[in-house]
Amino acid sequence: MRSLLTGYAGTFNRRHKRVGHLFQNRYKSIVVEEEPYLLELVRYLHLNPLRAGIVADLRALDCYPWSGHAALLGKVPRPWQATVDVLGQFAQHPRRARAAYRAFVAAGIPHGRRPDLQGGGFVRSVGGWEAATAIRRSRKEQGDVVADARVLGTGPFVEELLQKSGEQEQTRAQRQRRPLDLDTLVTRVAKDLGVPAEAVAGRTRARRMARVRQIVAYLWVERLGRPASELGRAWGQSRTNVTWAAKRGAEAVHPRQSAIEAWCRK
Repeated sequence: MRSLLTGYAGTFNRRHKRVGHLFQNRYKSIVVEEEPYLLELVRYLHLNPLRAGIVADLRALDCYPWSGHAALLGKVPRPWQATVDVLGQFAQHPRRARAAYRAFVAAGIPHGRRPDLQGGGFVRSVGGWEAATAIRRSRKEQGDVVADARVLGTGPFVEELLQKSGEQEQTRAQRQRRPLDLDTLVTRVAKDLGVPAEAVAGRTRARRMARVRQIVAYLWVERLGRPASELGRAWGQSRTNVTWAAKRGAEAVHPRQSAIEAWCRK
């Protein structure tokens, strides 16, 4: 997202002969607990133009092109938006699902701003600013409530997620303390996949070799936690290209899960 927004801002500024920031704040994403927060968050976000006075009413919001709401209603074609995932929460038939979704959004208009969907992780996890203030007034330690600003969910969900994340970070840190060199990684993957190791870093566009490079990029960046820029320098590619290859490599390596540990061992 940083690369995307920076590139867009630079292009926009050059086109319109302007300088300075284009976006007010940095992009951030949070992990959302599907139950009970997903639909509430979808409704809350899609009502933003109405709360801000950008559109006059729900009927105008239905056709507003700069929101996901219109795509969910089928008013704006947007094939890349995950509309099926949301509409599937309401009904299996698209028409009934859209009608139920719109009624759900309409019911949320009187709610106004939702403090339990705003603020830091502690505020969200305890149910909003009012509940957070009550806890603080009672001098209850915040440590009793498991919360994280990167997560929207209940305390147990946050705790479970942080535990899993901690285990992954520990594994990654252990691998970083015992780094595996790139040549060894490439040799192992190439041997198992039946391609010459010296051809992996080449410029050939053959589909098979591209897949091998994507797998190596995934292992290097995602499994070993090594910098994409380091692999990019070795292969004469940009960090962005390596990051993209790593994401594609996650798909390519999925059927070969049993081989990953052997490829990545020290």
